[in-house]
Amino acid sequence: MNWDWDKLNSRKPQGPWGQRPSGGSSEGPDLDRLKDALKQFKTPGAIFLVPLLLVLWLATGFYMVEPAEVGVVLRFGAFHRITDPGWHYHIPLPVERVLKPKVMEFRRVEVGFLSMQGGRQTQQGQNRSRPEESLMLTGDENIVDVQFIVQYRIKDPVDFLFNVQSQDETVKHVAEAAMREVVGYNLIDNVLTDKKEAIQLDTLKLMQGVLDRYNAGIYIEAVQLQDVHPPREVVDDFKDVASAREDKNRFINEAQAYSNDILPRARGEAARIVNDARGTQQSIIRRAEGEAARFSAVLDAYKKAPDITRERLQLEAMERILANQDMDKLLLDPEVANRTTPYFQLAPPEALAGQAPGATPPGTPAPQPGLRGAP
Repeated sequence: MNWDWDKLNSRKPQGPWGQRPSGGSSEGPDLDRLKDALKQFKTPGAIFLVPLLLVLWLATGFYMVEPAEVGVVLRFGAFHRITDPGWHYHIPLPVERVLKPKVMEFRRVEVGFLSMQGGRQTQQGQNRSRPEESLMLTGDENIVDVQFIVQYRIKDPVDFLFNVQSQDETVKHVAEAAMREVVGYNLIDNVLTDKKEAIQLDTLKLMQGVLDRYNAGIYIEAVQLQDVHPPREVVDDFKDVASAREDKNRFINEAQAYSNDILPRARGEAARIVNDARGTQQSIIRRAEGEAARFSAVLDAYKKAPDITRERLQLEAMERILANQDMDKLLLDPEVANRTTPYFQLAPPEALAGQAPGATPPGTPAPQPGLRGAP
């Protein structure tokens, strides 16, 4: 490339603020412009501009901390102090600056799925699965797909800001490692059915221990299992097994309910029968003892006065017979009774109703030869 030195030398020198004036000093264009700028500050308006700029710079030190936040003041990049919610003041930049983490906000980390993509929910409201995070190995060497959510908040803002970088990613990695460890010593039936709460609690404790050793300043609020299922290739078989297990439990519960209904009733009925039998037994025993005592008393009286006792017994028997209204009675004078045929009514009166005259009542024995009144 050939340079046209004559043309370059003919160009007028240019300063930082434009073309150098023709009457400039021989000391150089930059020095001339600097002198002109300094001369401007000697004007009366420039004297008031400097204090105004200083006041504006100092005013930038006021800051507001919201109720859900704390203020972490840094001086030359290092931690200096913590301020509570409200208005405060710090030395303006570049001396001090303030970070305001939201310590009362609950943060959420998803493991095994992604419910939000690019700030918008996935199509049809469905979560996008991430099998590289969710597939885990159980204690009985089965593969299970575990999707869960971790909720946490800031426990120590200083540790949270300065001891750990990418806090959400750190919590996610710790959660995935802890869940893999807990699932690793549980059977697949426990993971899929009745041990989910225990798995959540064990994972939370393990995560909190790891984060405390990191001095991460994070407190784990909850670990919530969202969807736990076997791999898609065998999910139908696992559903059949789960359905059969549910039927088994249902049958056992129904049988237990029937047993709980029948056994108390049978025990109560047996207790009632036993109590009735004992009552009857005691009643018979007491009655027999009373009859025996009465007979002994009568026997003692008979030994002392046989005639009087015999007559008293006869009178008591007649009193019982005459007092019985259900018994038919036939009274005959002794003289008449010696001249008549003995009367025996062997059939009850209601059996005689509707019989033909002269008919033999049912149950009446046939006349025997040699008896009075026999043909």
